[in-house]
Amino acid sequence: MNSCFFVSDLHGHIDRYEKLFNEIRIEKPKIVFLGGDLLPSGFIANRSIDIAHKDFINDFLVNNFKILQSELGQEYPKVFLILGNDDPRVREAAIIQAASSGVWTYIHNRNIKYNQFDIFGYSYVPPTPFLLKDWEKYDVSRFLDVGCVAPTEGYRSFPVSEQEKGYSTIQDDLKKMTAEKDLHNSIFLFHAPPYQTYLDRAALDGKVIDYVPLDVHVGSIAIKRFIEQKQPLITLHGHIHESAFITGKWRQKIGRTFLFSAAHHKHELAIVKFDLTNPSRAERVLI
Repeated sequence: MNSCFFVSDLHGHIDRYEKLFNEIRIEKPKIVFLGGDLLPSGFIANRSIDIAHKDFINDFLVNNFKILQSELGQEYPKVFLILGNDDPRVREAAIIQAASSGVWTYIHNRNIKYNQFDIFGYSYVPPTPFLLKDWEKYDVSRFLDVGCVAPTEGYRSFPVSEQEKGYSTIQDDLKKMTAEKDLHNSIFLFHAPPYQTYLDRAALDGKVIDYVPLDVHVGSIAIKRFIEQKQPLITLHGHIHESAFITGKWRQKIGRTFLFSAAHHKHELAIVKFDLTNPSRAERVLI
């Protein structure tokens, strides 16, 4: 068995994490995927976390995963995680440092082998209307959707070059990360969903800016093309909380690729539970 849990967009909600920890204790999955937007929402929130958890990563996340590790011993799952566009990149160093203790594996822009599977992670999303730009890049070109703020604007918690801000694209990153790799048994942990799918439908119906209607699909064209062309086994997505509610779908299939979203717009924890060897039987539960 290669049983997996996938969650995303927990945004520092302690009750959701506690539900996740309890499910791990009960079901003991082999792998847990955390798909970004893990920390209390927004750059300011991460500078002033509640008194009980001033350092959310170490005081809460690392501490609780270590407790799980101690309780479960050899049954402790492999934990793979990435950050999302609402997670300040300045906190990436703490995530990487914690990874050295063995509580999780940070896989943004990396490829990790797990048995016969290749697991990849990628955090970046196309430009959004939000101002924190640490995990935003142009998608396939310098085109900018109506209502969005360019990656060269807004603010960043971590410095990058002007070249990266203005010209780096998700499309180029995916090409570089997967060059000459066999993706037949690959799993991709994305934060962004692919464009014009069940998983990227935003609540933008009827909204206009300067008489121009907003696109209700806000996912990545690059990720959509990548899935269509490369056909990995499974791709995991979050980012657009309300999409499953609007479309009634949290999963899709493009060719041979199974796509799952764990983003959720209400207070429950959404967990996608699946087996790497039989992804067609995946289920999503709300707790």
